[in-house]
Amino acid sequence: MMEISDKTLKFLLNMQQNEINEHHVYLNLVKFVKKEDDKKVLTDIANEELIHAKTLEKYTNKKLKPQKLKVFKFFILSVIFGYTFVIKIMEGGEKNAEYIYSKIVEEVPDAKKIAFDEDEHENRLIAILDEDRLKYIGSMVLGLSDALVEISGTLAGLSFALQNNKLVALSGIITGISATLSMASSEYLSAKSDGDKNAFKSSLYTGIIYLLTVSFLITPYLIFPNDKCVYALITMIIIVICIIFIFNYYVSVAKSLPFRNRFFEMVSISLTVAGISFFIGILVKNFLGIDI
Repeated sequence: MMEISDKTLKFLLNMQQNEINEHHVYLNLVKFVKKEDDKKVLTDIANEELIHAKTLEKYTNKKLKPQKLKVFKFFILSVIFGYTFVIKIMEGGEKNAEYIYSKIVEEVPDAKKIAFDEDEHENRLIAILDEDRLKYIGSMVLGLSDALVEISGTLAGLSFALQNNKLVALSGIITGISATLSMASSEYLSAKSDGDKNAFKSSLYTGIIYLLTVSFLITPYLIFPNDKCVYALITMIIIVICIIFIFNYYVSVAKSLPFRNRFFEMVSISLTVAGISFFIGILVKNFLGIDI
């Protein structure tokens, strides 16, 4: 075996660690996949990653253990965002690994075979991307965008009009629950009229996303004291931006869509509506002469 440079050795140790980590990540993903054929694909890839790690061990002369925290992080991401999200991230890792291995073939002959395997992994991963929740991205976007615009606007308007966090929260809860039922019903009827056999599931995704969004937006008004409406409002706006960021990042990764434009578009719409609603609250309060 020819002598390898310190730079290549450092690369190999890093790749060996990645291979052993990915072995465990893929084994965890098997638990989330329903189709037996897809389970077999992930199991085979996991076993090949282990073989890669053992192959690299011959060059590094070091036996590495999986980084449990990193493996656990991907497990949690699978639970929250689904296995497709994690597979898309892993797919990017396979592409990067293939490139790195192709650069060190002269020093590490086995890298050619590993690079070929990584390319095959990428193709096989793309073939199994058929997670149920991805089919309902449209319903999820509908529930999220409507909740962000409608409820954030309502809460912003009520913040100045009522100037009482508990009253704002109460109004938000009532409005949110009513709007959730309304949105879910509308989505069901719309999907049903389009001949969608899974109309109920579409409405369920819309309703759940809507209700979760409402819950997050109302929380600041339940936490801050009654007279701290401005703090609650600012926190609510920060939550809106965070939700938009997380959801758009999820969609951009899972569906391979551009992130930046979608993110700024949703943020600008939500904040514009919230700002307009806030000033409407000021005008209505002054016009009606209400002082709570």
